[in-house]
Amino acid sequence: MRRRRRPTVLLGLLVLLLAGVVGGYWYERPLLRTGTGYAAHNACAVTFIAGRGRPESDLPPNPLVPVLTTRVNDGEASTSIAGLLARQSATYDRATGCTLGGVEKDPDPAPIPPFGADPLESQAVPKADPATEALLDEAFGDDLTDAARADLGTRAVVVVEHGRVVAERYADGFTRDTPQLGWSMTKSVTNLLTGRLVLEGTVKVTDAGLRPEWMDDRSRITVDDLLRMTSGLAWDETYDLGTPITRMLYDERDMGAFVASQRSAHPVGTYQQYSSGSTTLLCSVLGAKTGASTSLVPSRLLAPLGLRHAVMETDGVGNPVCSSYLWATPREWAAIGQFALQDGVWEGRRLLPEGWMRESTTVKAVAASEEVGYASSWWVNRLPDGTLVQPSLPADTYWMQGHDGQRLFVVPSAGLVVVRLGFSPAMSGRDPAVVPLVAALASTRG
Repeated sequence: MRRRRRPTVLLGLLVLLLAGVVGGYWYERPLLRTGTGYAAHNACAVTFIAGRGRPESDLPPNPLVPVLTTRVNDGEASTSIAGLLARQSATYDRATGCTLGGVEKDPDPAPIPPFGADPLESQAVPKADPATEALLDEAFGDDLTDAARADLGTRAVVVVEHGRVVAERYADGFTRDTPQLGWSMTKSVTNLLTGRLVLEGTVKVTDAGLRPEWMDDRSRITVDDLLRMTSGLAWDETYDLGTPITRMLYDERDMGAFVASQRSAHPVGTYQQYSSGSTTLLCSVLGAKTGASTSLVPSRLLAPLGLRHAVMETDGVGNPVCSSYLWATPREWAAIGQFALQDGVWEGRRLLPEGWMRESTTVKAVAASEEVGYASSWWVNRLPDGTLVQPSLPADTYWMQGHDGQRLFVVPSAGLVVVRLGFSPAMSGRDPAVVPLVAALASTRG
């Protein structure tokens, strides 16, 4: 009898084991999907937006890499675990970039207006002076070992002085026409987008009641709170599997709604905490106010500045991912910096309220802050007490800053814009050789 029962017992154990595995997988599936979504989206964007042939060399670290299977073809990238589990696919569209699951619909099919002129795009390739050329060599790590240079990962540097490109250099495999991802530099671009809407009278920075479902303290959150990261919404910006930031970017169709569902962790306006959620939520709000979504950024910003190669990617419901997903060529990034330097005047036309950049680059004191020098979606050098974040830079310097070493510095007193793009995960928490470059350039300009 025991022998007869053994297969039944083994079968029972196998069923329990299988149930445990399946249950464990479904429990961990949301976390795993942030990893596969991350890989699928980046592989799609690197291939179809940037035109790079080896997306695996452009992907930031991902703890699931050893078990991921990614396939790229016909405008789509698909990633799964071992070819079977937690599959995510990103679909490419010229207007909206790469979106996990594709954009469900185009709620705003309005045509984009004719593109204006980008005066930087047509300028001849400059011959830098020897001193500037030597600074670019340092920014690219020419004096480093091969391993250290690879860790530095500089891919592009563009220097603009008084509206003229005076120096530029690109890494092997990249050109002036290769779009590169700004990551969180996109947040500063969102500040400019907001300024455009303020000028046209569609939005005020004091607007509150931003989501209809907010019937509690969150109804007091203003546009300015979202720009300055003082909304008080609970958030975790840690780039780990399953955190709010990775869940928003890699496992949520409607990213703005996901952020809006977060609870209040601090009274509105009292606590500053860096949050990609705040900026992404803001753009969904701006889209609702304008009746636009996929055309919001192209129509209000990219077209007026003549940025023909730039792409702002959207989420699954068509809202731009304004925290992270603007792709632009290095010269287009420089043009955005020049637009800010000129306080929103472009080709003789005022596109931002007068004084917008002065207000946007002024830090406002709050009761508590996790950040040093964060203003209205721009990082600034001068703190309210007059001390400098970077003593080697002029006091009026302000900058964009993005994941993996993306930087764009504006120095009004020197008429200077410096763009540095790269892939520098090994430089996390350290300056990717750009502050000394800007300091040296600023000391000889002005």
